[in-house]
Amino acid sequence: MNPSLTLSLLLATALLANVMLKLWLNARQVRHVAAHREEVPAAFAARIALAAHQKAADYTLAKARVAQLDILLDAAILLGFTLLGGLSALDQVILSWIAPGLWQQVALVLSFILIGSVLGLPLSLYQTFVLEQKFGFNKMTLRLWLIDSVKGLLLGLVLGLPLVALVLWLMHAGGAYWWLWTWAALVFWQLLMMAIAPNFIMPLFNKFTPLEDEDLKARVNALMQRSGFEAKGFFVMDGSRRSAHSNAFFTGFGASKRVVFFDTLLKQLTPAEMEAVLAHELGHFKHRHIFKMLLTHFVMSLLGLALLGALSQQTWFYTGLGITPSLNGGNEALALLLFMLVVPVFTFFLAPLSSWRSRVQEYEADAYAISQTPASDLASALLKLYQDNASTLTPDPWFVTFYASHPPASLRLARMQHAPNV
Repeated sequence: MNPSLTLSLLLATALLANVMLKLWLNARQVRHVAAHREEVPAAFAARIALAAHQKAADYTLAKARVAQLDILLDAAILLGFTLLGGLSALDQVILSWIAPGLWQQVALVLSFILIGSVLGLPLSLYQTFVLEQKFGFNKMTLRLWLIDSVKGLLLGLVLGLPLVALVLWLMHAGGAYWWLWTWAALVFWQLLMMAIAPNFIMPLFNKFTPLEDEDLKARVNALMQRSGFEAKGFFVMDGSRRSAHSNAFFTGFGASKRVVFFDTLLKQLTPAEMEAVLAHELGHFKHRHIFKMLLTHFVMSLLGLALLGALSQQTWFYTGLGITPSLNGGNEALALLLFMLVVPVFTFFLAPLSSWRSRVQEYEADAYAISQTPASDLASALLKLYQDNASTLTPDPWFVTFYASHPPASLRLARMQHAPNV
């Protein structure tokens, strides 16, 4: 069979299987959550009110309806850009404005990103200003959303434009091993962004103030010392300006790590519960989960770029995905965009593996936390967070297998109940 036709059929088949699987998982989640909406699971009946349980169910169901539209929209955009010739048409439009060369290809990538953002904008606005608003989570005004959007656009141009130009230049001028030099550049860039984000990028969007709660500071300092960790400071982020959801996290490298608490989290948890949540985050560092995640990402990106290096030399790679490549070269942007579009269709089938790995790491972080703080504090904190974030206590098992980076609350709390009180 013609390689081009084979690739077209392979993509169409994989995309159909991808969409059907996602819709099936979504439907299972809807049925499972709806079936358990009227009764709080026995393990939580003493702590979770029926109204809170039903709110979590309704929130989950509302998100599932949006997710269904998102699945179909993503599939339509993919088909439109590939087999229906949208990316090829966009390339010809850009070529009619800009002569072939690096900047024409940069313009193609930026135009593709812009079109994708515009197509996804209505659903994004609905999620923020309708769905999240309905359930009391959205705190963002339209003015703040516009300010964030402008900041994000300018930041993307300042940081992203040089990266796009560098990658496309390396693809053109890097020779047979361009993919290796590109990988090295991307690794350096990502590490640089991680290093500068706490001090230069994140403050553009949120305000960070030193933690003032002396009781909590004393607890956090004691926890850090006995765990063998250092941090540059403890900060509170004004997450409540945008959302009622809450979190705590680390940023930075080495001794320059910052501990950041959402202001919403400080209002929801006691100092003892906050200490337990922080101990969980420390567990990720203790088990080197961040390093392992980065290493996995870097290895997979290297393999992906090597594959792209091989495919980009094959005419059937372009024609099989709805593109007529230039015989005189200059197809780097097309190859890169096609690869970015198509690869997620196939890698989704590996999602259970990555989700399982993430859940294992969460169990490890929980175990470390309850070795440093009372298990009852972590259990109480997690239950509050599940309730305050309207996270369902009754997710569908298959949905969890594919999507859940964190284990269901019932499984996490069951393990803690058998742990000794520290």
